[in-house]
Amino acid sequence: MVIGHDPQREQLELFHAFTGALPARDMQDLMAYPFFSLAKSKRIVPIDFRTGDVTVRVEGTAEHGLATIWDADILIWAASQIVEARDAGIRSSRLMAATPYEILRFIGRGTSRHDYQRLKAALDRLQSTSVATSLRQAHARRLHRFSWINEWKERADGQGRPLGIELILPDWFYAGVLDASLVLTLDANYFRLTGGIERWLYRLVRKHGGWQRDGWRFDFRQLYQKSGSLARFSDFACDLRRIVARQPLPGYTLALLRPKHGPEVLSFRAVPSMALLRPGGSFSADAVPVDKR
Repeated sequence: MVIGHDPQREQLELFHAFTGALPARDMQDLMAYPFFSLAKSKRIVPIDFRTGDVTVRVEGTAEHGLATIWDADILIWAASQIVEARDAGIRSSRLMAATPYEILRFIGRGTSRHDYQRLKAALDRLQSTSVATSLRQAHARRLHRFSWINEWKERADGQGRPLGIELILPDWFYAGVLDASLVLTLDANYFRLTGGIERWLYRLVRKHGGWQRDGWRFDFRQLYQKSGSLARFSDFACDLRRIVARQPLPGYTLALLRPKHGPEVLSFRAVPSMALLRPGGSFSADAVPVDKR
């Protein structure tokens, strides 16, 4: 936890998070590339992903390890708050204030003392994880470097009673969320997914598949590269097959294709999901062009 004087805090207007239920939103860049550890155990080994002009390098500390895909729920909460404010014509800020209870309830967690401690540990991992990426940079060789949270602190009144937390988001994340074309709505049942690979897979499928009639497909090797997983390829492939057998991804049907020559292929196609319908019953218009990288 980072506490202390920071000039940037003095230049930012504090944004108090909305209370109550909001649609869950995620940023497409975070859905398409391996920015988070998929393991529940501490990961120290960096993520080093390169394809074409895209570079993603993620490093953690020996104390905290890399931020995990469960920690990313806090960023989904933050993105949802920013988008809600933008759509309502309310000014938001990278400096956000909320109560742990509000965050935990949004991401479908409990509110026990243990859950509060886990939230603080997640904030620590997000703050201590270092990211370097060429995404959204004018020149592919120039990297934007940041942490998922610049700093965070616990707030208290004059008598020491807790008032919640404050956190500062990085420019790279905040600018991406403000760009409506870079944000997608998630099914509310996403937070019920318990496995790291199935959570990662849902976000990838949601980004690439959208609501296209014919869906999309990736071969297993492509998926393995995109995941940033440390598991052996054979174990990763077994996990994918088990996920297809269980069909846990909300709003999508998965299928395995086994060509006579070449690797196995995972195909996915959208099915109607009430969580992604507009009030009038039509699909949300946030389907995106297929990214073939």
